[in-house]
Amino acid sequence: MALTTSSTNQSVLDAQLELWHTSLAYIKSMALKCALELRIADAIHSHGGAATLPQILTKITLHPSKIPCLRRLLRVLTTTGVFSAQQHLDGGGEQVVYGLTLASQLLVGPSNLSPMTSAMLHSVTVSPFLGLSAWFQRELPAPSLFEMEHGHTPWDFTPQNPDAGGLSNESMVSDSSFIMNIVVKECGDIFNGVTSLVDVAGGLGGAAQAIATAFPHVACSVLDLPHVVANAPASTNVKYIAGDMFESVPPANSVFLKWILHDWSDDECVKILKNCKKAIPPRHAGGKVIILDMVVGAGLPNQKHKETQVLFDLFMMSINGTERDEQEWEKIIFQAGFSDYKITPVLGVRSIIEVYP
Repeated sequence: MALTTSSTNQSVLDAQLELWHTSLAYIKSMALKCALELRIADAIHSHGGAATLPQILTKITLHPSKIPCLRRLLRVLTTTGVFSAQQHLDGGGEQVVYGLTLASQLLVGPSNLSPMTSAMLHSVTVSPFLGLSAWFQRELPAPSLFEMEHGHTPWDFTPQNPDAGGLSNESMVSDSSFIMNIVVKECGDIFNGVTSLVDVAGGLGGAAQAIATAFPHVACSVLDLPHVVANAPASTNVKYIAGDMFESVPPANSVFLKWILHDWSDDECVKILKNCKKAIPPRHAGGKVIILDMVVGAGLPNQKHKETQVLFDLFMMSINGTERDEQEWEKIIFQAGFSDYKITPVLGVRSIIEVYP
C-alpha cells in the first residue's frame, strides 16, 4: 500500500520541520566552528582539494575513538554545502572523497576568511545572544547585549583580552583583503578624480594599502586611535595618523569608511559624517565620502541574501550597532549636511555608497 499523508497533516509536518530546521540552525554554525578549529579545510586543501577520510586524518589532531563521529560531522558539513562528497570505487570497495566547495575555498590560502568566520563563531561573540530575551525586557538606554554579557563594551573588552582582540584585528584584515580585491576590480571608477584619500578607522591599513597599490596616483592615509596606529606596519605606501574620528578627520580629497558606521547609533554616525564633510572639498572640486557598508534590501532579491542582511542586523544589535536600509542611510546622510548620494549594490550583501557634499 502506498504511503501518503493528507494535505492538512503534511502542512502541519512541514511547519514542524520549519521549527526544527530553525531551532537546529546553530548546529550548522558549531559544525563549521569545529571544522575551522580542526583545520579540516586545510587538510583537504593539502591533498589538492580532494581527500578521503584516511588522508584527512593524517593532517588533523583527533582521538582515534572519534573517527565515527568525524564522519557524522562531515556529513553535516557536506549536506550544508561547506564541503562536497563523492562516492568513489577503489580496490577495497567504495569510499567517500571530500572536496572543497566555493565556500570552503574561502577558508584556505594566504588571503582567506577563516579569521572573520572564527571571530563570528567565537564564544565571546555568540554567548551574548543567550540573553537576548532578557535584554529586550530592559529599558533603553540599556547596556548592549555584549556589555550585559561581558561587563564591557567591545571597544573596552578587546584591549583587556588580547586573544579576542587579536582575532578581531585578524578578522578585519582578512575581510579587507577579500572585499578590497573585488572593490578595485569591480568598482574602480569610484576612485576616478580622487587624488588623496583617508581611510577612517582603517585599522592596520589593509583597505588603504589595496587602494594605494591599485591606484598609485591616490595618496592614501589611515586615521585610527593611537594604540592601533602604534602597531601599524612600518614599510607601506600608506601614511598612518593617530586621532579620533569623533573629534576630527584629516583633510583629503575623499574619505573612505569601510564597515564603520554600522557600529554606531544615528547620532554618532551624523557626528562622524559631519567631520568627514569638513575634511573634504566641495563636490565640484571632487570631494566625496565613500562608504562600504550594508544597505538592507539592496542587492540580489533572493531569500538567502535578504536573510543574511537581516541576520547581520541582529548580529550588530548585540553591540548597539545597526544595519540600515536606504531610508535610514538617507536620514543620517542628509542630517550630516550632505546634498546627495548614490548606492551601488555590487558587493554581495554589501554596497558602495558615494556621498556628496
